[in-house]
Amino acid sequence: MAYPNGARLKFACDMDKSVLVNNFEKRGWVSVGADEDWNFYWATVQSVRNIFSVENGYRLADDQVINHFPNHYELTRKDLMVKNIKRYRKDLDKEGNPLAEKDETGHYIHLDFVPVTFMLPADYNLFVEEFRKNPSSTWIMKPCGKARGIGIFLINRLSQLKKWSRDSKTNTFTAPSSKDTYVISRYIDNPLLIGGKKFDLRLYVLVTSFRPLKCYMYQLGFSRFCSVKYNANVNELDNMFVHLTNVSIQKHGEDYNAIHGGKWTVHNLRVFLEGTRGKEVSDKLFDEINWLTVHSLKAVSATGTKGAIANDRHCFETYGYDIIIDDNMKPWLIEVNASPSLTSTTAADRIMKYKLISDVINIVIPPGEMVDVKWNKVPTKENLGHFDLLYDEELAQSDLLQMPENKSRVGTGAPGANVRGKVDPRKVTGATWK
Repeated sequence: MAYPNGARLKFACDMDKSVLVNNFEKRGWVSVGADEDWNFYWATVQSVRNIFSVENGYRLADDQVINHFPNHYELTRKDLMVKNIKRYRKDLDKEGNPLAEKDETGHYIHLDFVPVTFMLPADYNLFVEEFRKNPSSTWIMKPCGKARGIGIFLINRLSQLKKWSRDSKTNTFTAPSSKDTYVISRYIDNPLLIGGKKFDLRLYVLVTSFRPLKCYMYQLGFSRFCSVKYNANVNELDNMFVHLTNVSIQKHGEDYNAIHGGKWTVHNLRVFLEGTRGKEVSDKLFDEINWLTVHSLKAVSATGTKGAIANDRHCFETYGYDIIIDDNMKPWLIEVNASPSLTSTTAADRIMKYKLISDVINIVIPPGEMVDVKWNKVPTKENLGHFDLLYDEELAQSDLLQMPENKSRVGTGAPGANVRGKVDPRKVTGATWK
């Protein structure tokens, strides 16, 4: 690839992944060490933490970009994601924003997209109070700082939680470190099943700016299926091949299929849903997924809020969104991953992830250009690849000034039908949708 004045872009990379390195080398980029003068750095979260640490005092130049925001964990740590979404809803409620409207039972009508969740040990008493309202419910516990299904288990009795606690005699918890912190969420025990099996969606969302918010949804996401048919029986709570879709877990099951990896493309899932549930229902589902994605990002992008992600023009991020659909066709945000796996389990997986990285680079750095963080990051349609522009705060605000209430066109306006015969508040949020 030709660059101005014959210059060659220099990259550093902490991970020996072919989908990364092959992309960089195909562009004619030069490999350098992380401590050298690089232009593009695909780093681990630990490396990013070191770069942006106060003690380091490292300053990035205008010709340097890196693949994480300084405090991305405000969205990708399970406890902080929920905390920030709860705060975001409360802030909108205080403002009297119609997005924060609740039903007669006190549930949010438009922003109810995360399961009821508590932090342990801090919210132990609140959890017990909620559990006793519906003692037959099942809950899922996850360590806040881990991924790939590590340390996850299900409970349906308080005695199981007491057993987990290190101080069960007093029915309280000892003061934990951050590594000991768990989230406990109401388990989605009515998942939509296909072929009798539970699945979730892994969607890739690229954010190039948090203020103003600019984000893109990747078309080539996939659904991950369990290898064993779903069974809500309490005797199956310990069978993670029934309940957890993580490939890192499923690949060890006897029924795991290494050829297709237990995956469907989003396109195939959508075709199936249109054929079984109808196009209108399928379109509404994916509109709702777009909706929850944007508002999860808004929850950590608002100016002046405690949990806001530090917007840095040198940064971009490719998040891995995990979403479960229940049998009412309602999507639930389960978690957001800062470093979605780039390991390929199948040939199709490798091709898709190679395209993902290629398309990310083409948006962050236009082909043939050198890195320039002063660039306004509005790529041409040709450079979007398999990404769709999901939300552009600047364009949306501009459109709102020009649009009649129900006017819409490709790339602007928000999805969703009218709510209870009233104007859908989502029509006036300033979303820019594909």
